[in-house]
Amino acid sequence: MEKSGAVMAIVFVCILVLLIGAFGRKVEWIINFVLRAVMGTIGIYFLNNFLLVRHISVSVGINPMTVLTSGILGFPGLVVLYGINIFKLL
Repeated sequence: MEKSGAVMAIVFVCILVLLIGAFGRKVEWIINFVLRAVMGTIGIYFLNNFLLVRHISVSVGINPMTVLTSGILGFPGLVVLYGINIFKLL
């Protein structure tokens, strides 16, 4: 991991800890969002690799917007992201 990536990870963890402290009773919601975002990012990564092996040129980039989309919407968010990408290709 590069220095900037490590710094971003540390900042993200610090913000996460502050949010957990600030929301108190809403910890479950925050943990749910983070788990969805992480699982969605992993899903995008593996689905992109799967499609690449099959020579299908549909891939979704991993960036803050896609992480937020998968974190808020979960699995349907991944379907939306790939649907938008397929629509753009047509």
